[in-house]
Amino acid sequence: MKNIFCVLVALVFSINLMAQQKVNKKSLKQLKNRMEGSFNSSLQSNADTSYFDIHLNMKQIWTKRKDGYWLYVEQAIASALQKPYRQRIYHLYSKDDTTLVSKVYEIPQPLRFVGAHTNIDLLKSITVDSLIDRQGCGIFLHKNADGNYVGSTPGKECLSSLRGATYATSEVIIEKDKLLSWDRGWSAADKQMWGAVKGGYQFVKQ
Repeated sequence: MKNIFCVLVALVFSINLMAQQKVNKKSLKQLKNRMEGSFNSSLQSNADTSYFDIHLNMKQIWTKRKDGYWLYVEQAIASALQKPYRQRIYHLYSKDDTTLVSKVYEIPQPLRFVGAHTNIDLLKSITVDSLIDRQGCGIFLHKNADGNYVGSTPGKECLSSLRGATYATSEVIIEKDKLLSWDRGWSAADKQMWGAVKGGYQFVKQ
């Protein structure tokens, strides 16, 4: 049972390569709607103590822009919600007729904006030009036959120096009411340096 997620990710990705569905503006909006909201991994952490109870919040910002959708993203351990370990801006847009992209940006001095998912006015001072592009760390997503969005970072392009890593990978499956995410850091010799070992985190939408 411990490796179900690993098997699921491998299976879904292999199926996805063979059965990519066409995507359009409606698909992009559906992806945004699935990602926006509050999630946590409490069910998973209760069942397996090797996983933390993590809260993930995503809120749409800059709603008047016409270049896709922009989300403010905040992740924190349940016991330290006021000290999130990750704050990002995601830009969702269409790349082609089978590919959607979730491009990742860092926020300068992010701790100024803790809790912005509940008070969007905190982000008034942020502009697109002020964001830091996490080049190579965007997620390329495809819609599979089940209607879920499956994606990953490309190859070894997402650089990371965290805990001795040289690059990071992210794999996601976005379902109607659940988001499965597996982030890992790797050495130059492809040894895992950080991230969950058994499989990804299972975030349930609240």
